[in-house]
Amino acid sequence: MAFSSASSSPTSIEKKPPRIVSDRSLVALCVLNFFLADARDGLGPFLDAFLATRGWSSLSLGVIATVGGLIGLAATPLCGALVDGTPWKRALIAGPVILVTAAALITLVSPEPVIVWIGQIGTAVVGAVIGPALAGLTLGLVGERFFSQQIARNEFWNHAGNFASLFAVYVIISLFGQAGMVWLMIATALGALVAVASIDPERIDHQVARGLEPNKGVAETRGAARPSGFDVLLTNRGLVLLALILLIFHFGNAPMSRLIAQQFAIELGTPFRTTAIITGISQLSMIGIAVVTPFLIRRIGLAGTLAIGLAALPIRGIIAGSFEGFWAVWPVQILDGVGAGLLGIVTPVAVERILKGTGRFNVGFASVMTVQGVGASLSNVVAGWLVSQGGYALSHLVGGGVAVIALAVFAIYRNEIAPRAEKSRGTG
Repeated sequence: MAFSSASSSPTSIEKKPPRIVSDRSLVALCVLNFFLADARDGLGPFLDAFLATRGWSSLSLGVIATVGGLIGLAATPLCGALVDGTPWKRALIAGPVILVTAAALITLVSPEPVIVWIGQIGTAVVGAVIGPALAGLTLGLVGERFFSQQIARNEFWNHAGNFASLFAVYVIISLFGQAGMVWLMIATALGALVAVASIDPERIDHQVARGLEPNKGVAETRGAARPSGFDVLLTNRGLVLLALILLIFHFGNAPMSRLIAQQFAIELGTPFRTTAIITGISQLSMIGIAVVTPFLIRRIGLAGTLAIGLAALPIRGIIAGSFEGFWAVWPVQILDGVGAGLLGIVTPVAVERILKGTGRFNVGFASVMTVQGVGASLSNVVAGWLVSQGGYALSHLVGGGVAVIALAVFAIYRNEIAPRAEKSRGTG
């Protein structure tokens, strides 16, 4: 399996739409996203349940999750800068997959405190590079014009992989116990590695992958635009405002599904099935959203699509905070797919348009991911306090209300946050 770099100079990257069925590299990219849904996170959401059965307290698990999350957030912008500056983008996906899987397997075999801490911190650090590397790899393969379409495909296969993984874990654990989990992780890691190795390195334009013009040859490269300084990340108002509204959105949205699962798991007494249903609804919704998002961007533009995503959270908060029956899980989680699903697709597209020509796409995208991650991390503490003060309904209503601020900021600065694509390169 080779993960060599390439000093490629593709000349057709922007000329015709990529045909996924006949394009080996794009098929491999979709397969990669399917397997990364499970392989990039190791034990992921199952870690808490596994360690809890080994006597770990909720406080200890919370501390590990918080520390690992903060370290991962701190590492994300550095990883984005690394992706911008290296042609080894496939290796930056393959390496973390191997390390994350190894850490998860060692934790399963020997869940000692030292091993768990080292494994989770290491997973957070190396896992932080996968998001920027995957975005840069996608941009380098298809170019700016078809970037939004391919990001939507990526998200479709990622959510399909999440749903398949959820179903597989349920079945395999029921049939084979913990040993089945080991083989499932190995299988998904191998699938991701085969997929990334199947992407043709000669197809990746590393100039385009970082937000510069296509690399068309040695003579033109000597006079090509050079990357901007890192200060562009702080001085570009569109990027700063995008990060701000995503911080606000994820502050309101992040704890809602978790709290809904807690609420109904306690009421119904079926934690695993309840969580599976709640998670499965949102994942199926996100799959549908990934299908229609390219059409939305073409018809109503990037700004209109982003506005729909932001507007979904206030409605979600009102329904979750006003109705107590289990039936409310369906519209609430479908709206999670609309809000989080749309933003997951349009965010990298917006960053690419905002930072076009700077050569700082990947570090810019990573920085935005870091800021939105801060919002999601802080929200858990605040949401927990709100539940203790006024119950689950209060937390849901506040979370939805906070999103109105993000929607208002976006309405004022929408042209800077979601600029239109150049007409010569596409619409929206």
